[in-house]
Amino acid sequence: MSWKRKRKLLIGILFILFLIIPLQIPKVQQYLSIPNDITVDHRESVASVPTNHTKKETNYPFLTNIDLHPSEVTENEIVYKVGNFPIKKVDVNVLKQHEIVPGGQSIGVQLHTRGVLVVGHHLVSNVEKEKSPAEDANIKIGDIIVEMDGKKIKKLTDIKEIVQFAGENNKKIAIKLKRGKEFIETKLQPTYNKKDDSYQIGVYIRDSTTGIGTVSFYDRTTGKYGALGHVISDADTKKPIEIHHGKIVHSSITHIEKGNRGLPGEKQAEFSMQDEKLGTIEKNSPFGIFGTIDPKKIKNEQKPLPIGLAKEVKKGPAHILTVVEGDKVEKFDIEIVNSIPQTYPSTKGMIIKVTDERLLDKTGGIVQGMSGSPIIQDEKLIGAVTHVFVNDPTSGYGVHIEWMLQEAEIDLFEEEGKQFAKAL
Repeated sequence: MSWKRKRKLLIGILFILFLIIPLQIPKVQQYLSIPNDITVDHRESVASVPTNHTKKETNYPFLTNIDLHPSEVTENEIVYKVGNFPIKKVDVNVLKQHEIVPGGQSIGVQLHTRGVLVVGHHLVSNVEKEKSPAEDANIKIGDIIVEMDGKKIKKLTDIKEIVQFAGENNKKIAIKLKRGKEFIETKLQPTYNKKDDSYQIGVYIRDSTTGIGTVSFYDRTTGKYGALGHVISDADTKKPIEIHHGKIVHSSITHIEKGNRGLPGEKQAEFSMQDEKLGTIEKNSPFGIFGTIDPKKIKNEQKPLPIGLAKEVKKGPAHILTVVEGDKVEKFDIEIVNSIPQTYPSTKGMIIKVTDERLLDKTGGIVQGMSGSPIIQDEKLIGAVTHVFVNDPTSGYGVHIEWMLQEAEIDLFEEEGKQFAKAL
């Protein structure tokens, strides 16, 4: 090995040691263990955040027995100092004394897309050849048609008249598409289909979708609610549906297809979108559907509960609320197999397992339509069921409730941590 290569290798080793050695110094480890922000419950003692050298056992073990201690406590933050030099600021969020009503009710769901969703292509027969004008114009499956010839497209019937007029007048249609986050413009010429005696553009389109799910929670004060615990995707494109608006109605479970290994089961329900509206759908996100609900129309209302943060969830017994027959909300035992104390939103925060023999006998475990069923532990609402494991229908994922509440825009925290500051 040449001296030049040996020198580069030596410099590389020294550089790595320069990065690693400081991490082994206790003071540096202590500094790195201090979080950027913490969340405390209004019910927690101020001992949950150490303000001196005492060796109290706290809910934040990473802050225990630390030499670098907070020197200043203001209305919404704690500042750690060495001498008079500030080295770390920790933001403090205080959970309000606020209770949420757990759901469990089965609902019928209808979403109307923003624009009209392209779910497939088809060939149009004419004298010359079969073709799909839309495919030739680079309109792809999953695109959303939002405008045609400058007119907003909201439903299927908006398209038919425009296509027929353009075809009869031998004109191209200017089309505006939404593809992901981009807007794309294209043009196409409708083709006459002699068999159907109409002009067509060669696409299968959809402007709404329906299904069933379960209410996770609602707030009596604001009427805000959350359900499902996961995003609603189009059955054909598998992409999340961008909604214009939507609504939920009561539904009644009529039959359950029992789940088996490799074949998820499902609830079958009876509902009509012509029934009285229970609530609106204003958001379709990775954490579920959200909007406002009329608490006076809720059947089988449950008692309000405090929420349990992700850091409070522990392995062990819990239960869910769901419907397996008619519209009766029932309680079923489960076990929290694992929980990740997340500091950032994530859809899969818990692994749960159904242990209730009644539910296992009826459904085989977690089935489609059960998504959104609230999870309760120690009389706190901690999350909602989201997914089933295909190869083990007795188990699945749950989402921590704080992320759903955040999506529902339900404010959980005291303004600027003032209540906590006063307690100190």
